[in-house]
Amino acid sequence: MISCGKQRYQDESLEQSNGVYYWRTDLHLDSTERAFLKQHHINKVYCRYFDVVMSDDGTEPKPNATIAFTDTLPAGIELIPIVYITEDCMHKPHKDLAEKLVKRIMQMNETNHIGNVHEIQIDCDYTSKSRATYYQFLETIKSQLSTIHYQLSTTIRLHQLSMPVPPVDYGVLMVYNTGDPRKWQERNPILDYRDVYPYLNKLAQYQLPLAAAYPVYQWIRNIQNVRIEHTVEAAEILKVKKALEKERPSLSKAVITYHLETDNINRYKTETYEEIYHH
Repeated sequence: MISCGKQRYQDESLEQSNGVYYWRTDLHLDSTERAFLKQHHINKVYCRYFDVVMSDDGTEPKPNATIAFTDTLPAGIELIPIVYITEDCMHKPHKDLAEKLVKRIMQMNETNHIGNVHEIQIDCDYTSKSRATYYQFLETIKSQLSTIHYQLSTTIRLHQLSMPVPPVDYGVLMVYNTGDPRKWQERNPILDYRDVYPYLNKLAQYQLPLAAAYPVYQWIRNIQNVRIEHTVEAAEILKVKKALEKERPSLSKAVITYHLETDNINRYKTETYEEIYHH
């Protein structure tokens, strides 16, 4: 008999892993960060290499805020280069952009003697306006990477779950920045279950392997000369994680936190991190 229940997409191609994003402009780890990687068995560090933004005259994309490597990761941890691309870069195709991006990453790896790299991730808040161009851009990158047997992944925002899946090996569901910053008095703009809830029913049918990334950072803003601090309570993170995994149990296989920094590590109890990374 055919089950009348929800069909659940199984992320069989994803290995079980604990990951963390690194989003600073210098790769340098202090003792607390190194201890965190070891304690929570982190085996993947998703490291932002540079941004791609439109030039001042708006004619072509250019790299910006490139990371410096003054330190190395502990042995046995896989480094995954990430490039963040602003959405306006995808409003139209740009000749050789994919090729230039891959070449720059490879040059950075070689210059800084970075090995154990098997994947590249692209981060872009694409919309219905930019989706077609972005997907073609990803296709070109994937073709470039196939010759060296690299994987390609991309970030997936909640609103992008309604779109056709991108041409990548897997996506990372970004479970943060879920709210409207302008309505900060009503909801926490970093993460609020009420903003995630409307998307839960799209998870089971989304035909792309997914990892999940959760926020552990603080957002400080100055609104009308008043300092506003946004921090997500541990209970809220775990409530959202439980709800997501109920709809798509395989989201527990590959878990990432955003982002690696001593202040973020100290913001939550060790037990909270253990629950976040619990498979």
